Amino acid sequence: MAKLPPSSVDNALRHLDGWTREGDFITKTFKFKTFLAGIRFVDKVARIAEAQEHHPDVHIRWTSVTLLIQTHDEGGITQWDLDLAEEIEKSLAKPAKKRRRAR
Repeated sequence: MAKLPPSSVDNALRHLDGWTREGDFITKTFKFKTFLAGIRFVDKVARIAEAQEHHPDVHIRWTSVTLLIQTHDEGGITQWDLDLAEEIEKSLAKPAKKRRRAR
């Protein structure tokens, strides 16, 4: 997948709340009430990343999780990165599924 020009990235990021371009990455910091809530989010991101075979850099600092995404093989930002960010955003809008207890 081809590296996108900065203007195309900036235009696409207008539709992804809170995401910004920093050099050759798109990035966003997510804040949570607790450390464990952030870890649950990272688990959700990991599942999405595995399904897409595209993995962000993840930085955890107490109740903040920062994601940095780029297509390393292309040395910059591609549509694949924007698609991953969009899937991550969609996952936040979905309520978590509750597991039923065995009786």
